[in-house]
Amino acid sequence: MLGFADERMGRPMRLVYPSRKQRQKLEAWLGLCCEVYNAALDERKSAYRMAGVSLSYEHQCAELPACKQVCPALNEVPSQVLQDVVKRVDRAFDDFFRRVEQGHKPGYPRFKSRFRYDSLTFKQYGNSFNILPASKKNKATLVLAKLGHVKMVMHRAIKGTPKTAIVKRTPTGKWFVSISVEMEGEDIISKRLPVSEEAVGIDVGLKTFAYLSWGKRLPIRAFLRAEEAALARAGRKLSKAPQGSKQRAKKRKVVARVHERIGNRRKNFIEQEVRHLVKQFGLLAVEALVVRNMVKNPKLAKSIADASWSMFFTRLQAKAEEAGRQVVRVNPAYTSQTCSACGHRQQMPLSVRIYECSQCGLVIHRDHNGSLNILSDGLQAVGRHSRVIPEAPGL
Repeated sequence: MLGFADERMGRPMRLVYPSRKQRQKLEAWLGLCCEVYNAALDERKSAYRMAGVSLSYEHQCAELPACKQVCPALNEVPSQVLQDVVKRVDRAFDDFFRRVEQGHKPGYPRFKSRFRYDSLTFKQYGNSFNILPASKKNKATLVLAKLGHVKMVMHRAIKGTPKTAIVKRTPTGKWFVSISVEMEGEDIISKRLPVSEEAVGIDVGLKTFAYLSWGKRLPIRAFLRAEEAALARAGRKLSKAPQGSKQRAKKRKVVARVHERIGNRRKNFIEQEVRHLVKQFGLLAVEALVVRNMVKNPKLAKSIADASWSMFFTRLQAKAEEAGRQVVRVNPAYTSQTCSACGHRQQMPLSVRIYECSQCGLVIHRDHNGSLNILSDGLQAVGRHSRVIPEAPGL
């Protein structure tokens, strides 16, 4: 099993402390890689527009030695890092054509600003990068080609065989490394938890972050709302700073720190809740929500984005697979409008928070009722339970 070196997939991001000269070198590499990315993108666009030719990754990689002769500064950048820059352009076009075939919004590849190109990929362990474990005298060290030894915070031991390392610069000026590893089957099985027959239905919302089918509520944490005043204050100071000045650069970093604080708190909250759920339940039933469509609602967009349902579902799926648990996605239609006791369906506006069944007299919280229906549909999907709910006419 190959782990993905991607923060969104929850791979551990290890903090590194490059020296001042190393930081300057990394910054210079990012600038050169950004130029190579834009040049490769421009070459592909021009070749197709002028000659109708689609350039390949192999063709553009073969041009890199000639590029180094034209721009000697590229010799300072490791070859494999430059090859990955060309690979990113190739992936951008592959994703573009895939979205066109699937009928999604295409999103044609665009040129990158030097402020938005913030990562370098070292793709061969033992060649372009290495890891020296901590000893009694020295801390853990990351060894990068043409850069040297960089101090690294090894907050957990690396299990498996390292494959690639992505060195990333955050908007606040911090440096992290994300290491993907290849794990053997025994290592994967060792991470799995004891078998659990318990199941739970999870109904996410905006009044409470999630309502569990056994009655527990997970409180909503509006991290963005809590920091809106600090964010607005920092934004006003940034807008008043002169363009291109050192003062503006400092104010921009202040705004980035506020956003980083919001993201860290949100991620910490979701990681803790996901850990508790995966540890306790063997089957987790959730709604198959299309969040990207829901945020188009102008009245609820900020609250939905602040709740981070997509991050929650992604982390829940990833952690459940790692622990040997099962996540079932069910159709979210009418889960809150259907009685969890008798199956009667009745229309309810979102403002009504208590479900009162006109058929069997059940009185229950709307979200609790929805979580019970989600659990029932999830159990039915895996063959552990079956319940037929008649459809009400006119709904």
